Parts: sequence; C-alpha cells; structure tokens
Amino acid sequence: MSTIIYRPHIDGLRGLAILAVVFYHATLFGVSGGYIGVDIFFVISGFLITSVIIHDLKNGAFSLAEFWEKRVRRIVPALFIVIICSLIAVYVLILYPQDLQNLGGAVTAQSMFASNMY
Repeated sequence: MSTIIYRPHIDGLRGLAILAVVFYHATLFGVSGGYIGVDIFFVISGFLITSVIIHDLKNGAFSLAEFWEKRVRRIVPALFIVIICSLIAVYVLILYPQDLQNLGGAVTAQSMFASNMY
C-alpha cells in the first residue's frame, strides 16, 4: 500500500495564488488579473484531489460517499464562518434596505452553493 506524499511547495503555490486574488481585490501593489490566481488555485486543488482519488482507486479504497463527506467536512464549516462574519459586519455597518435585501438573497444562495447563479 502506497502513501500520498505531502508536498509543501504545492501549499506555497496555492498561497501565492491566494495572495494574487487578495492583492487584486485590495488594489495593492498594482496587481491586476486576480482571476489568474483563482484559476491557478483551482488547477492545483484539482491536481491534489485527483491524486487522492487515483491513490484510493489503486488501493481499492475509493468511496464516492466518503469522498463527498470529506469535502463537506472541510468546506462547510469555513463557509458558515464566513457567512456569520459577513452578517456581523453588515449589522455593524448598517446597510441600506435594498442592500440588506440583496444580502439576504446572496446569503441564501451561498448557503446552497448557488451563488454563481444568484
């Protein structure tokens, strides 16, 4: 049975991709094209997830249900922390009624992983 090798340099590349997006949105250091950071992040994540799936398939241990359970356990807690922090920030900033209505729709859509359709 083989093991998956941890590659810290890949985490470094993902960190650089995240910084590109953050710098773009914060308009820091003249960074343009923050979407490239998103693309790089997703390519690296896809590589890592595919590596795990291939490893599990080779060892006869792949389960689609377990795969999705791991994704949910990893993503959903962070999602709800971001949503709660955003709602707290909105409460402190006190938005206009139209903005609050838009926020309600955005939070609902994001809770169902449908924000791109919203």
